[in-house]
Amino acid sequence: MDTAPPEYRPSADEPYMNPRQLQYFRRKLEVWREELIEESEETLEHLRTENWQEADPNDRATHESEASLELRTRDRYRKLIGKIDSALRRIDRGEYGYCEETGEPIGLARLEARPIATLSVEAQEAHEHDERRRWE
Repeated sequence: MDTAPPEYRPSADEPYMNPRQLQYFRRKLEVWREELIEESEETLEHLRTENWQEADPNDRATHESEASLELRTRDRYRKLIGKIDSALRRIDRGEYGYCEETGEPIGLARLEARPIATLSVEAQEAHEHDERRRWE
């Protein structure tokens, strides 16, 4: 596999989803995944060491509210990690970077902004349009 140096950034001047681009996105996804896991572990440790025996009801309510927010954030991270794992599997299968609906390239700019994207901008907009129509 062609190795991409750390300063490498994908370019439209090279073949789409070539080995260097795939390695770049794999590295980006793996780093993101590791950051989410570390933050989740910090959240768990914070919740474990938190003093839940506040005498003042307002302080206790504040702690419980903060804990609830941390747990919701952790749940979002868990879902994101699942999407990252799915993107890594798509890289392994040679499907990464292509729209699940149309098979067309998702595009480097979109993947750079949202490396877990599975739809092209056009397909995503069509989904959002359909969703809005359902709620009208």
